[in-house]
Amino acid sequence: MNTLKILVLHGPNLNLLGTREPAHYGASTLHDINQQLTALAGTLHIDIDNYQSNHEGDLVDRIHQAVTDAVDGIVINPAAYTHTSIALRDALLAANIPFVEVHLSNVHKREAFRHKSMLADAAIGVVAGFGATSYTMALNGINQQLRNT
Repeated sequence: MNTLKILVLHGPNLNLLGTREPAHYGASTLHDINQQLTALAGTLHIDIDNYQSNHEGDLVDRIHQAVTDAVDGIVINPAAYTHTSIALRDALLAANIPFVEVHLSNVHKREAFRHKSMLADAAIGVVAGFGATSYTMALNGINQQLRNT
């Protein structure tokens, strides 16, 4: 089985997981999530790169770098940029790398402004509402999609 390269992008404020609004986002820290993803990636023959930034431009730059790095797929939790960032959308479309949008909370059970995603219609899938498990579901999903194409 060949090894896939997957980039996992974590958007703004996700560095505060575990302490930030645990009723919405759970008790897992970003470190916990990255460890779970790294362990799962090992069983799926995936080379994984986890990256978090609170800055939109840094996330855009990392998406651009993914093209040079020959990344096969992206799992992205754009966090608040989900609802506002045309720049992330344009970067993902320009990169032309399949991606899955992921959210810890069910954004559709929250404030109305969170119901609109700037990325969802371009994603191969969206996973939301399962806490930290949303990430592992997204990684499993993109792995399956990429290996079946």
